[in-house]
Amino acid sequence: MSPDSNSTRHDRESVARAALALLDEVGLADLSMRRIAARLEVQPSALYWHFENKQELLADLADRITASIPVGSDDVLATARGIRDALFTHRDGAELVLSTYALQLGSARAQSALTEALRGEGVADAEERGAAVLHFVLGHSTLVQQRMHADSYGALPHSDELDVTAGLDRVFTLGIEALAGRVSSDRNAR
Repeated sequence: MSPDSNSTRHDRESVARAALALLDEVGLADLSMRRIAARLEVQPSALYWHFENKQELLADLADRITASIPVGSDDVLATARGIRDALFTHRDGAELVLSTYALQLGSARAQSALTEALRGEGVADAEERGAAVLHFVLGHSTLVQQRMHADSYGALPHSDELDVTAGLDRVFTLGIEALAGRVSSDRNAR
């Protein structure tokens, strides 16, 4: 079996770039191998020369999304914010990374960065707390992206009257600090 004639100009990199562009346009629910192939003007079977299956492609996309996460920080809150910011760089980025993380696909860059930051802060059970913090970051980021997406379609009641993400940064900070075993300086001041 040989790739069709158009696929010779495509490689793993171009397939992933096309998939990320489509993710931004149509979202995770509508990202399909058939749609990616149509974008690249190849038959869907040609994509399987570069990725064994859709799960492998999604894991690669998750790794690309998380590649910008800063590693080596001793500040767990800054690391968590870096992860959140990376997830927000693509439509449904948080959901995509969450789904591949749940299936143990792709790299563990985000969890490694959190574990390292927690160790830098002197946390004894850094590995377990790193997993807990990552679960919170993924869940919180998915919630925020879903609210923003629903708001963009006018699907939230009274969304024209309020900022659908108001207060969520404070919630994020409180969650990270609680899971990291820190007490917020704002709370101490009260």
